[in-house]
Amino acid sequence: MLIDNFDINKKVFVIAEMSANHGHDINIAKETIKAAKEAGADAIKLQTYTADTITIDCNNEYFQVNQGTIWDGRTLYDLYREAYTPWEWHGELMDYAKELGLICFSSPFDKTAVDLLESLNVPAYKIASFEITDIPLIEYVASKRKPIIISTGIATLGEIDEAVQACKRAGNEQIILLKCTSAYPAKIEDANLLTMKNLRETFNVEVGLSDHTLGVTVPIVSVALGAKVIEKHFILDKSIGGPDASFSLNREEFKEMVIAVRNAEKALGKVDYDLTDKKKNSRAFSRSLFVVKDVKAGEEFTEKNIRSIRPGYGLAPKFYDSILGKISKKDIEKGIPLNWELIE
Repeated sequence: MLIDNFDINKKVFVIAEMSANHGHDINIAKETIKAAKEAGADAIKLQTYTADTITIDCNNEYFQVNQGTIWDGRTLYDLYREAYTPWEWHGELMDYAKELGLICFSSPFDKTAVDLLESLNVPAYKIASFEITDIPLIEYVASKRKPIIISTGIATLGEIDEAVQACKRAGNEQIILLKCTSAYPAKIEDANLLTMKNLRETFNVEVGLSDHTLGVTVPIVSVALGAKVIEKHFILDKSIGGPDASFSLNREEFKEMVIAVRNAEKALGKVDYDLTDKKKNSRAFSRSLFVVKDVKAGEEFTEKNIRSIRPGYGLAPKFYDSILGKISKKDIEKGIPLNWELIE
């Protein structure tokens, strides 16, 4: 599957999620994009909403955050007013990312956001965890026939199926499901990365990880389990503050993650039983059959005069039992590797 010109089946697609980590300063946003590129990201992701497109300005109990999160005590409207990325920045940020060779796309949170992103010709879309149950939005996004990455953090298996079917009804099968733990930050023990395999098998789609844990362990493990996409919150400097700062990686941490992910890819490699020249040379340190006591011509080979030892210049040890009891053709000194020319 291609996202822009990036083939996710050849290399893990690493996304730096900027989210609210710009402090409402477009220069910080641009510096963040540049830093993400330098840290090894393949893409930078925005979020496209305003407080008014995602909720309403209301402070009754329904709109108060009170779920044991880092945002408790605030209203949704207040939180999103702080966190949103101004829509008038989108074109400029996407152009800047493109100049740097970085793919830029976004998570839309309503149809007007999709329309804005379509006008900017984004190469893909992301559906956030808390929007996975918004089937009309998913159908509208999927109808644009671009790769659609869906986080599954709060969804039941049935709800994930509804989202996948919504994409297919819209004629879009370019679907990537991300395992996501919707806690901020999330605990490593709650990652349950084995779910990725089940998502792939159940829905016959590509899978990946949207990660909110601290550190890089979970992303690395996800690569070993077949993740094609890794998304991680990225911040230029945690001193910028903001709603997502506490569970975002800074430049050095993100770079460490990318290096580890790329090394994990190298380690996975391919199914390979071929012997390289280096491997063949190393076989000299394996075991083989040697004469370990002087043997005279006509003498019988026994457990006392031949053994399986290192190095590997003689016959393979698998021939040991069949050689016992056979006769030597000539005199053989101790330390000579055994070969068929020496055996009657």
